[in-house]
Amino acid sequence: MKQITSRENAAFRSLRALAHSGRERRRHNRTVVDGAHLVAACLRGGVDICTLAVTERGLQDPEIGALAANSRAETIILSDTLFAEASPVESPAGILAVIAVPASPAPTLRGGSCVVLEGVQDTGNVGSILRSAVAAGIGDAVLTAGCAQAWSPRVLRAAMGAHFCLRVHERADALSLLEGYCGEVVATLLSEADPVFDIDLLGPVAWLFGSEGSGLSGSLARRATRRATIPMPGATESINVAAAAAICLFEEVRQKRALNARDG
Repeated sequence: MKQITSRENAAFRSLRALAHSGRERRRHNRTVVDGAHLVAACLRGGVDICTLAVTERGLQDPEIGALAANSRAETIILSDTLFAEASPVESPAGILAVIAVPASPAPTLRGGSCVVLEGVQDTGNVGSILRSAVAAGIGDAVLTAGCAQAWSPRVLRAAMGAHFCLRVHERADALSLLEGYCGEVVATLLSEADPVFDIDLLGPVAWLFGSEGSGLSGSLARRATRRATIPMPGATESINVAAAAAICLFEEVRQKRALNARDG
């Protein structure tokens, strides 16, 4: 392990740049994951860890100490001050890893259910939707060019390892990917749509979720075969896109479980 105490150190400067700059992440095709849970998920998934950064205090934690001991990557030790400066989050956990961004999947959907995000810019929303998608058994996540960077540290933290269980199509042409899709294409809208609980979701579904402000574009909404809304009897007119996605995805899960129970 190598102790670093200077802000001018090349390894520290590279770590800080990757943590805070989307341009640097794209240029080097690398990103930063924060926290023991995500580092462990990388190791379990066979993700290439390029550099591991820890604090002296972090090494005293049994989980972090074990991760550092089991990693074959270069490990650097930072002071709490330098670590906080490099960390992409407000409450650093004492361990960071620089990883190579996995290769993009083939530009095609494999036929199962998927989520399509158009212009979803909030990193927490993108990460939460990816996490819900994995929990619901979704295999593909399609993000258009207007979405938050899928492999940014904040999206990774919000997704809590979901990236390593999904095929993430980033900066994708959603209309092209949906050509010939074999299932329902369901646009989630606030009006002129059927309650999601009344739509048949027993086959494959491509869920379309639009930006937090303007929703889906007209071209993508027109590609839908069904239009869904979530009934809201309360005083609010809308809910967070991540919450809406979770409701829709688990309505699909509910319907398929009910069908399997009847058939069983």
